[in-house]
Amino acid sequence: MIVLGHQNPDCDSLCSAIGLASLFNKMGKSATPALQGEPNPEALFLLEQSGLPQPEIRTEVAGEEIFIVDYSDWGQGTADMKKATILGIVDHHKLGDITTSTPLECWIWPVGCSATIVYNMYKFNNQVPDAPVAKMMMGAIISDTVNFQGPTCTDMDVVAAKELAEIAGVDDIESFAAAQFEAKSDIKAESAVDLILRDQKVFEMAGEKLAIGQLELTSLETAFSKKDDMLAEMVKLQAEKDYHSTIVLLTDINKLDTTALIISKDANKIAKALNSTVTDHMFELPGVVSRKKQIIPFLQVAFEA
Repeated sequence: MIVLGHQNPDCDSLCSAIGLASLFNKMGKSATPALQGEPNPEALFLLEQSGLPQPEIRTEVAGEEIFIVDYSDWGQGTADMKKATILGIVDHHKLGDITTSTPLECWIWPVGCSATIVYNMYKFNNQVPDAPVAKMMMGAIISDTVNFQGPTCTDMDVVAAKELAEIAGVDDIESFAAAQFEAKSDIKAESAVDLILRDQKVFEMAGEKLAIGQLELTSLETAFSKKDDMLAEMVKLQAEKDYHSTIVLLTDINKLDTTALIISKDANKIAKALNSTVTDHMFELPGVVSRKKQIIPFLQVAFEA
């Protein structure tokens, strides 16, 4: 069995795949974690801290048995995923468009991180994650909940992270989170294309495709210095993929605010749906840190009205 994270893998996609595969192996079910691309700097930090090897990269899964984590949309899987056998889904996003011909195991909870669900699967099956795996899952929860400050964070996330920290031997979660976010925010050496695609997800709304990426940073200064290059690459991507909109959310995880860069067929429609206005391909989103909870639902209403 392959436990497969989504395209443009983030911490949750990586860590939950590792955690779930480890659980299956403890239960006597042979499983291998896999990614659909290279892990981002924050995920690499967690791998280094945990001493675990980077999972294999898989872009073809036809004929395989797979369990997917952190998504439930065909568009976030491999191009040939419909030719695989999907055994189950673990996710914390809105329900996507994946359907199967046979029953499958689904764990879809409204929590801040898929790793929180995976940890509760350990509990359900009377298992305990190994310390390195626990550290990975703790890091995923820290990332997805912005160290428990984000609007998607729940009590279940906090409990899971603290229990995982104890298993992992992490005495100071705050210090660990600070180092993790420092690794996440180091974008000086990254190209404009890499930044656009780092955590990009494509959403379909009323027949239109919106590519929305997010960079969560301790400061937006370096991102603003790369703004013109990013916008130029977004124009190219928009034309190549025929997206309605290409958006990059620049989120300051200290101030808990977001500035959005946008190239769009109708930028005003996007900004209006989010109670903002566009100036020079940018608009401000004070208090916004969650793409899942504070962006997507409002865009869906605007497009599907």
